[in-house]
Amino acid sequence: MSSFEQTLLQEVAALPASRRADVLAFVRYLRLTLMEDETLEQRYDAAVATMREKAAQYNITEQDIEAEIHAVRQARASRA
Repeated sequence: MSSFEQTLLQEVAALPASRRADVLAFVRYLRLTLMEDETLEQRYDAAVATMREKAAQYNITEQDIEAEIHAVRQARASRA
């Protein structure tokens, strides 16, 4: 671990717990804004491709997904 990383960890550890979440959110924001070579559309397409691969791996069809959505909506409507 570099001295910068150690210093950063010490600084974060010295913060009140309620502010540590702010630091994490800011670091994640920085990471997302630095993704210059990958657009939001490319990340979306990659995520969809990954989900389709998982669905194929578990033999989940489009009809299965539609049936699940329909069942959830019916359950929600019956509670209202």
